Amino acid sequence: MSDRRVFHAIVPGAPRSGILDKFRVWWGGWPFGQLAFLVALAALGALFVANVVETMARVGILPGFGFLTGSANFEIGESAIAFRAGDTYLRAILAGLLNTLKVSLLGCLLATSCGVAIGIAGLSRNLLLSGLVRWFIEITRNTPLLLQLFFWMSLAKALPAPRQASALFGTVFLTSRGVYLPSLSLEGGPFGLLATMALAAAGGLALILLLRLSGRLTRRSGALATAFVFVASLAFLVLSGARPVAEVPALSGFNIRGGLNLSPEFAALLTGLVVKFSALIAEIVRAGIQSVGGGQWEAARALGLHDGHIIRLIVLPQALRVITPLTTSSYLDLTKDSSLAVAIGFPDLVSIINTTANTTGQSMEALIILIGTFLVINLSLSALMNAYNNRVALRGTVR
Repeated sequence: MSDRRVFHAIVPGAPRSGILDKFRVWWGGWPFGQLAFLVALAALGALFVANVVETMARVGILPGFGFLTGSANFEIGESAIAFRAGDTYLRAILAGLLNTLKVSLLGCLLATSCGVAIGIAGLSRNLLLSGLVRWFIEITRNTPLLLQLFFWMSLAKALPAPRQASALFGTVFLTSRGVYLPSLSLEGGPFGLLATMALAAAGGLALILLLRLSGRLTRRSGALATAFVFVASLAFLVLSGARPVAEVPALSGFNIRGGLNLSPEFAALLTGLVVKFSALIAEIVRAGIQSVGGGQWEAARALGLHDGHIIRLIVLPQALRVITPLTTSSYLDLTKDSSLAVAIGFPDLVSIINTTANTTGQSMEALIILIGTFLVINLSLSALMNAYNNRVALRGTVR
């Protein structure tokens, strides 16, 4: 059927004048309609850019990203890398990015662990335990995250001073200056503990990727590859002369020395993210477990398996097909919501970008950097989780 007949079949009352008929078919077909839309969109974008450039030139600001090499005349209270006033804006943005990645990664790991435990506890036949879990989930889910962050921040500020703080289990201090935890470090080796762990993880991933590409990745080969990387890492540490040293925080004068110190802002942000998203993940886990038919529970109990084995060996491998896509969405939301750190004073990427924009006047460029960075982080995370989801959805479990 011709385009003209299709047009009149869809619009029976349309006039049948040849020129108007052909124009309407031409406009709605490819490529004129779509091409005209793209041209109009490009013209609108060019007009917007020209207006921004003209406004920046009027106030004496040169457009571009050359400001990244300029000196940042501000301090960063907490940074994973060394930074001081006078370093470049690029280094300041890198420090903020590392802070965002640190809190996001730890938040995803802790929220997943707590969420799985809470979700399974909510299915308990113990009415008291399941009731407490239900109240926790409902209160947490229906409270704004920003309000929760303010609550945890005020609670962190209300903790006692280091000299009045009591040690939990003899090693953990909760003080108004932060949370002090035992830490483990390496002495005498060529790399630090985190660098060694990163190298070991990279080696393990590379080995598993080679097995995957060669088609030999199975449950047994994956376990052997992980064990091989672990033993090789230990051998490397022993041969290099490194030795692990545990540091336990202890009161020294008016402050606590040693161990790992989490600032009040970081501790409040991490706690708020973990509490909020562990409740969301708990609901996802509960829904995934309940999606498995009750007959499989009965069959497993008839074989003599207790609930722990049933969940680990039978239910969770099937529930992962439901849990993984929704958990991916929770991970993305957690990463984006970490930007609320600016409200409680934690120097994350958003805070550093905001300070950079205010001190340089390059608001548009700073916004482009912020949007592009979050896009790269979330798209990378989504790609990894989608790859894992495809594997789970196709095979259920690793062979």
